[in-house]
Amino acid sequence: MFDQEVLHEDFELTVNTMAIVPVPYGGRIYSKIFEIDDEYVVPEKPIDIIKKSCRFYASSFEGRREGTKELIGITHKSPIVIDPVSSIYFFPTTSPNRPDCCWFSLEHVQGFFRKGNKETEVLLSNKQTLSVPISANSFRSQYQRTSLLQTKMQQRLLESERRSKHLFHDWQLEALERKRFYRF
Repeated sequence: MFDQEVLHEDFELTVNTMAIVPVPYGGRIYSKIFEIDDEYVVPEKPIDIIKKSCRFYASSFEGRREGTKELIGITHKSPIVIDPVSSIYFFPTTSPNRPDCCWFSLEHVQGFFRKGNKETEVLLSNKQTLSVPISANSFRSQYQRTSLLQTKMQQRLLESERRSKHLFHDWQLEALERKRFYRF
């Protein structure tokens, strides 16, 4: 099955990762990774790749889920901030522990269309399409929740940056106001 596709043993999500789709193989679940210019299979479940990527970016899946709950109040099928610095946000199509759960990068979903009653066609940033077993309304909801998470996270980061600049600016003014004489 994987003779034409490259099998990767080690993988973390990057800004180029568009989607992770489960692939049944020999009684196990592997993951097919869709990147902007490549596709390959990883012998791990999609949820394990998500968890490993959270750790790679210095956090944990549980911590990221708690952060999502704190920012937008979502506790089920939670979108995950993999890395806020690189703006890597992923969302699941079902409960993350289900074997048919796919994960999509918010940045790489260019559109989605109802294909059937419980099927949605997803247009990715490289113009490739994937058909996934989820209603268009459910997919839209997951997409919107992830957009809200990204917005809230960016607001929080900007506010933190503003406070830092304000404190630094106050410190600079205070330093300028001090009159010190230096002897050479």
